Amino acid sequence: MKLNVNGRDHEVNVEPEMPLLWVLRDELHITGPKYGCGIGYCGACTVHIGGVAVRSCSMPVSAVSAPVVTIEGLGQPEALHAVQKAWIEHQVAQCGYCQSGQMMTAAAFLAGAVNIPTDAQIDGAMGANLCRCGTYPRIREAVKTAAKSLKGA
Repeated sequence: MKLNVNGRDHEVNVEPEMPLLWVLRDELHITGPKYGCGIGYCGACTVHIGGVAVRSCSMPVSAVSAPVVTIEGLGQPEALHAVQKAWIEHQVAQCGYCQSGQMMTAAAFLAGAVNIPTDAQIDGAMGANLCRCGTYPRIREAVKTAAKSLKGA
């Protein structure tokens, strides 16, 4: 099976029903996406497939038909994505476990946003990602900051 992950082509020999998360973590050693719940509920495993935020723990690898981007491919230390910069600026992470999924969800949301989102829009877009540390106010502020950076406001 062939996958393009973070701009690199990979060939993996796995069962077609294996969740993408396990292919990323166990076969390709990409550890940004985390196992949280295993049923696509918490969002810790979120990656982009063709630019869309997807829960990799419940996505069979055989269903992947577009390039995959993980937090490792979202930005690089010398050129962080606006969301990553905002997360640092607002000191969002506490334990950090859910943060790669949070950032991937935010990046996909902001890619489709026309204007600077309202609190309600941010809460709606991000509400499906769980954070046990409760950094939701910081997440909201970081999303606003990233949106301003991306939209040139």
